[in-house]
Amino acid sequence: RDGVEPDGVVFIGLLSACSHSGFVEKGKEYFDLMRKEFAILPKIEHYGCMVDMLCRVGHVREAVEFVQKMPIEPNSIIWRTLVNACRTHSELKLGENLAKQLIQNEPTLEANYVLLSNIYAKMSHWEEKTKTREVMDKKGMRKIPGSTMIELNNKIYRFVAGDISHNQFKEIFEMVDAMGREMKRAGYVPSTSEVMLDIDEEDKEDNLNRHSEKLAIAFALMNTPPGTPIRIVKNLRVCNDCHSASKFISKIYNREIIARDRSRFHHFKDGLCSCKDFW
Repeated sequence: RDGVEPDGVVFIGLLSACSHSGFVEKGKEYFDLMRKEFAILPKIEHYGCMVDMLCRVGHVREAVEFVQKMPIEPNSIIWRTLVNACRTHSELKLGENLAKQLIQNEPTLEANYVLLSNIYAKMSHWEEKTKTREVMDKKGMRKIPGSTMIELNNKIYRFVAGDISHNQFKEIFEMVDAMGREMKRAGYVPSTSEVMLDIDEEDKEDNLNRHSEKLAIAFALMNTPPGTPIRIVKNLRVCNDCHSASKFISKIYNREIIARDRSRFHHFKDGLCSCKDFW
């Protein structure tokens, strides 16, 4: 309206917004518009946004076809986006093949081995998962442990999964168990598929309850006045189960939870998240 010609950066913003909001058709329109109306040649960032957008809504096969037709060589970020989408949307054989190709292309990058290991765990191929981890060990690779930090009274507290180093760890675990009971009464169902271990469902639920995000939130509920916001920072992406649990907690305990993970901010309030679950 102001007569300013949009450039490639503007369209990255548009495509990214469509991706995070699940507006697939609108995103496709903008992608065509930038080429046909504004003669902007798409760069790898634009193609990456399109792949991300398709993957988020489960159109994994379409995303693969899109990548195969790209006029420029896809980078490793695009390939890893596809593998993650394959795991999330149970295109597991395809994800296995793509992850193996990633390892061939980047044999020294530990993230590729972690992707393949997670695919095998989702397939319940425990022997292959173990072999992949053994290869990582031989190469001196280590998976980055997930951790969550929270600041209270000018002091930083850091939690890892199953953390027993905190002097309140018994009370924190009791609070987490109480949170779990309240959430289940409200309709929460643990996402045990996120637990990449060959154990029974009850043990998987216990494992989920000890994730670092839940420990940090429980600690905050115990040590801050009712109704005050909770702010946490996660070094990795928040998992599906903790994302779902945080929505329930925000409603049950009437707390706003602002979580910064490796990808973006999540604002949980009244049982909803600002990311609209397209994350």
